[in-house]
Amino acid sequence: MATTDAQVERVRELVAAIPPGRVATYGDIAAAAGLSTPRTVGWIMRTDSADLPWHRVLRADGTPAPHLVGRQLRQLAEEGCPIRGDRVDLAAARFRF
Repeated sequence: MATTDAQVERVRELVAAIPPGRVATYGDIAAAAGLSTPRTVGWIMRTDSADLPWHRVLRADGTPAPHLVGRQLRQLAEEGCPIRGDRVDLAAARFRF
């Protein structure tokens, strides 16, 4: 099933709502948007997130995508997000929609 414009806009709204120092997972956003899979959120983020706080979206284990680790963790640390090693402390930083 194709992703609708309304679904794309809903994901964009949710990502934009994540405050500085907080994070959400692809799965959190998919659930809040009523999507069947976090992969759809990943696709939307890859294609339409340049103007969003993309760095506040992580994988389910609190890690960034491998190609973004340094940049993403640096941006999150600058916002005061709690980081433990190579991952964000989701228990402390997860934003609930």
